[in-house]
Amino acid sequence: MHPDSTAPSRQDLQHPRFARQYLRIAVAADRRGGAAHRRLLLEGLGGRVLEVGAGQGRNFPHYPEAVTELVALEPEDSLRAAARRSADPAPVPVTVVAGQAGGLPLGTGTVDAVVFSLVLCSVADPGAALAEAARVLRPGGQLRFYEHVRSRNRLGALLQHAVAPLWRRVGGGCHPARDTEALVRSAGFTVRRLDRFGFSPTPVTPPLPHVIGTATTP
Repeated sequence: MHPDSTAPSRQDLQHPRFARQYLRIAVAADRRGGAAHRRLLLEGLGGRVLEVGAGQGRNFPHYPEAVTELVALEPEDSLRAAARRSADPAPVPVTVVAGQAGGLPLGTGTVDAVVFSLVLCSVADPGAALAEAARVLRPGGQLRFYEHVRSRNRLGALLQHAVAPLWRRVGGGCHPARDTEALVRSAGFTVRRLDRFGFSPTPVTPPLPHVIGTATTP
């Protein structure tokens, strides 16, 4: 682990009110198509995998059996407790651990893949999180990411920026307009696949721009 004196404190990472809401929202979103997105995100993975910001473990049922070990990192206490309950019936061995994206508690070059699923929007420093992902990946390892992102439409992007302050307060620190593809490339990864699509996670939410991508280390 690479400690960072500027990293959020453990208390900063606790959002119990949002966590309670997200436990319900994620279930509804998966019924509306999110589960298919998760399967697409994870297909073909194998070996030792790290999932950063695993939430309550909604991805766990979708990991292929070729995954020999899944380390699921979740900093929020109530979501981590839910993830531990989700780990037992998972089709792959899961170890749920505490920690944060900017200082991963794993050794250099020790995993075959790192997964970010609807989490890069909420980390305080996505550049640091991606640098840590690159550090723990073996040479040629894969980064998989599934995120809602900045709109390519100018008006849509302006609206995302306008609602960002309120969105962050009610959404557990989520930034609605991050350019995830640019962040991944800036961290030194090579993007091998990128699917863009609109998705409404709830009936009252308009289609939001999302991406599912695969990138590799040098």
